[in-house]
Amino acid sequence: MSSTLFRTKKVEQSILDTEEPEHALKKSLSALDLTVFGVGVIIGTGIFVLTGTVAKDNAGPATALAFVAAGVACALAALCYAEFASTVPVAGSAYTFSYASLGELPAWIIGWDLVLEFALGTAVVAVGWSGYIQSLLENAGWTMPAGLGSREGADAFGFDILAAALVLVLTVILVIGMKLSARITSLVVAIKVTVVLVVIVAGAFLIEGKNYDPFIPKEKPVEAGASLDSPLIQLMFGWAPSNFGVMGIFTAASVVFFAFIGFDVVATAAEETKNPQRDMPRGIIGSLIICTTLYVLVSIVVTGMQHYSQLSVDAPLADAFKATGHPWFAGFISFGAAVGLTTVCMILLLGQTRVFFAMSRDGLLPRFFSRVHPRFKTPHRPTILLGVLIAILAGFTPLTELAALVNIGTLFAFVVVAIGVIILRKSRPDLPRSFRTPWVPVIPILSVCASLWLMINLPAETWVRFAIWMAAGFLVYFLYGRTHSRLARGEATEETPSAGGGAA
Repeated sequence: MSSTLFRTKKVEQSILDTEEPEHALKKSLSALDLTVFGVGVIIGTGIFVLTGTVAKDNAGPATALAFVAAGVACALAALCYAEFASTVPVAGSAYTFSYASLGELPAWIIGWDLVLEFALGTAVVAVGWSGYIQSLLENAGWTMPAGLGSREGADAFGFDILAAALVLVLTVILVIGMKLSARITSLVVAIKVTVVLVVIVAGAFLIEGKNYDPFIPKEKPVEAGASLDSPLIQLMFGWAPSNFGVMGIFTAASVVFFAFIGFDVVATAAEETKNPQRDMPRGIIGSLIICTTLYVLVSIVVTGMQHYSQLSVDAPLADAFKATGHPWFAGFISFGAAVGLTTVCMILLLGQTRVFFAMSRDGLLPRFFSRVHPRFKTPHRPTILLGVLIAILAGFTPLTELAALVNIGTLFAFVVVAIGVIILRKSRPDLPRSFRTPWVPVIPILSVCASLWLMINLPAETWVRFAIWMAAGFLVYFLYGRTHSRLARGEATEETPSAGGGAA
């Protein structure tokens, strides 16, 4: 049993699978395209919303340090992703990496986890985009008909038609082709980054030094603010992290981590990159550096413009400009946020379809979904299926409480990838690696520790929901995946760490 559950797929076989005509994706992306994808998906809801939340409830002006802490945790993971993506340039990201290093069952678990992460992430952002659009329409004198607006906080029956429509339009774009997706993303990212730079430059002239006092609040900034203390830590260790002071920075980091979700999506496009060995590390690390720098600068500016205790939770950047007597900037920022969230949605949907496609090509999901479109060379079947399902999810479901599942799913993937780097270095030292994670195993171990620390800062309810989804995944694997995988049917070569090879 153990030999079948932990059978690994050779890296060489994974690469050969990408050359099968019916299952081969078109290679059209450059390092610039990958960096734009990374920036496009990272800069989104986090920078426009979370800054106010964590500054008011946890870290005050030290929110900048929370972004740095979350960025460091992502940087450690990014180094591991960069090695894997350049060594195994195959669609599927952490799923494919796990199959080559940890085995089939761990690969299935991480693939199942990524499907949830990207699906919920896409739906959450689509609902957020809908809210921005509805706000802009109301400012122009238009109001959405009853029952067709945002479902957030609504008890009555309704359908968020804007959120669903966005997902369906992006689905069509992804089916048509990656190069078209890259061009649209480049245009939207240019608008989004321009908005962020305007916030930084214009806001810098409105900073008042007194707003930075105290820089690290020693007591709870807002008594009425919702506590982000983790019941899980209380349960495991008998103590709870402070949601103010120095510990408040780390608690805030576990929340603003949502703002960084998506850089790992870049790795899912490895198979569609012209020169993945060179360009994947550049795209992954470059996009993370750019976004972390922008996040830190924005948080410094916004907490300098307005005292952290007075920041808005819903739209901190826009409302900070209103509070300082510059309402025009508020409308400009809302427009940039609405436009920018479209790329976040599209790239998260892109990541999910590529993971689903890779799992299907390996036989863990029906092979029907692994055939590419004869003209566009895109995985159109899983793209259409998942696009429709997520559109329905975004339309009907208020997703605020489920958003934390996106965080835990991403962090779990980071842990698996970091462990996989160590294992593959030991089991396959002969593999050509155009990028090597420095200081192995120190960097991967630090990545695991940082990710686990952020995970245990999440609410216990999130862990329960995550466990339920994982249990469902085990059921699907043992009922279908284990017997239908290509390794199980002898359609692909395998290597098992214990036996050294042979078909199971």
